[in-house]
Amino acid sequence: MESGASVNNDCEVRSVRIESVSIWGDSIGKGIVYDEERSRYAICRDNYALRLRQIGFPVENHSMMGFTVCQAIERLDERDMRPGGVAAIEFGGNDCDLDWKAVSESPDVYHEARTPLNVFKDTLASMVKRVQAFDMRPVLVVPPPIDAEKYFLWISKNLNPKAILKYLGDVHHIYRWQERYALAVAEIGSRLNCTVINLRDAFLAARDFKSLLCVDGIHPSGKGHELIWREVNALIAAAAMQ
Repeated sequence: MESGASVNNDCEVRSVRIESVSIWGDSIGKGIVYDEERSRYAICRDNYALRLRQIGFPVENHSMMGFTVCQAIERLDERDMRPGGVAAIEFGGNDCDLDWKAVSESPDVYHEARTPLNVFKDTLASMVKRVQAFDMRPVLVVPPPIDAEKYFLWISKNLNPKAILKYLGDVHHIYRWQERYALAVAEIGSRLNCTVINLRDAFLAARDFKSLLCVDGIHPSGKGHELIWREVNALIAAAAMQ
């Protein structure tokens, strides 16, 4: 099946036997969008976790806005393990983030990400191995790309944009920095023989890419969450055909 294709046959999708779906992630896993009318973040009513529940899959969503992989693994409890179930793991967006206030105030010194890349790789791999040890099937989710221009405007509000740009060198450095974390997710998925949902590739393949992200340049919009659902749905349908 072509990546991103919509699956309309719910009977076919429901035929897949899945004991449970456990989701560990950040705001993307939580289904967060930015509501411009209310000037606040809110949960998208059509996010993939809710839609999985609607077609009958038992879903436990442990995702939290702002979560990093290190915070998640600290809270990963044996009581959350569901042998025979699927464990969807989605991190990277917060892990690669910088303290933009500190960058704005001190653009001439190096600023480390919330989770250094080597720590991110090691911790994500450990999380995969931990759920595998409880006979769960890990599915790694490669985070979508960011819109560098939108994101720069967002993070530099009430700060010093010139200082932040001085640190970055160019606006698109943000895109490249986040891309390294996305590539790490794909690499770990391949190395540990995990199923991978590559949202980055799906978003980049869309002709209306910019409309798939909110005004902040990083959270998927309603259209973005619809694309995420199509990718998840296509994966389930492919499993039904096996």
